[in-house]
Amino acid sequence: MEAIGVLMMCPMNNYLEQELDKRFKLFRYWTQPRQREFLTQQAESIRAVVGNSTVGADAELIDALPKLEIVSCFSVGLDKVDLIKCKEKGIRVSNTPDVLTDDVADLAIGLMLAVLRRICECDKYVRRGAWKFGDFKLTTKFSGKRIGIIGLGRIGLAVAERAEAFDCPINYYSRSKKPNTNYTYYSSVVELASNSDILVVACALTPETTHIVNREVIDALGPKGVLINIGRGPHVDEPELVSALVEGRLGGAGLDVFEREPEVPEQLFGLENVVLLPHVGSGTVETRKAMADLVLGNLEAHFSSKPLLTPVV
Repeated sequence: MEAIGVLMMCPMNNYLEQELDKRFKLFRYWTQPRQREFLTQQAESIRAVVGNSTVGADAELIDALPKLEIVSCFSVGLDKVDLIKCKEKGIRVSNTPDVLTDDVADLAIGLMLAVLRRICECDKYVRRGAWKFGDFKLTTKFSGKRIGIIGLGRIGLAVAERAEAFDCPINYYSRSKKPNTNYTYYSSVVELASNSDILVVACALTPETTHIVNREVIDALGPKGVLINIGRGPHVDEPELVSALVEGRLGGAGLDVFEREPEVPEQLFGLENVVLLPHVGSGTVETRKAMADLVLGNLEAHFSSKPLLTPVV
């Protein structure tokens, strides 16, 4: 398969990049100073694109690559891929579900504990020597809190199962009520927020779920409520979130994702009730290798005329 051209859109994972280089004819898109000219020159050579949750394959890129057969994503999210265009042109699409579920769900619980127990602030308190002059202030208990989950898919369900171990009642919102679960279903996000102490965003990013957490939802969660976003940044109306936190209309937030990554609102930097992470939900050595192996496996399956391991289109 060394002659098959694969276009990698941006730096993602060293192991993945090395293996693509070994197995295919790898083109590194981010290294091209004149990308449009490059696409024109290599249009007949590139048969696969490897993207992620930051850079995928939009309509313009797809139209520029007439020989494109597959888009293999190093992510679960597919909002950076024009799925309609891919379907029209018969281009296969795959992603990396399941393998990152545990890591993201683990991180969601970690964010809940970090925000409520002020773990980051406690660490700073010890490091700057403040403990010598008095104990840290009291924080808030996590066990028993009502957890509301937007999106009860693989990740949402894994978060729910972990939170149950802390005796947390589980509520959720999704497009329809899920069978075979005893969790409490709410048909609107506002109603879910009103009945939750902690609201977790764990749904896929679509036009319908963009800004699914808006001012009304934030106000329903209230000054003692906590928002945890381990989904995607555009799920939350960021200016509304920032103003609610600054004004005290929301009790706290644990954020792994942001609307304009890597840009983060500076107003959040000085808030001790906010924990900020650089989109590391799947960021463990074990999971990133498993994701890379899925990307490679899907490419090799396609070019060997075998079924995709994780087909989307």
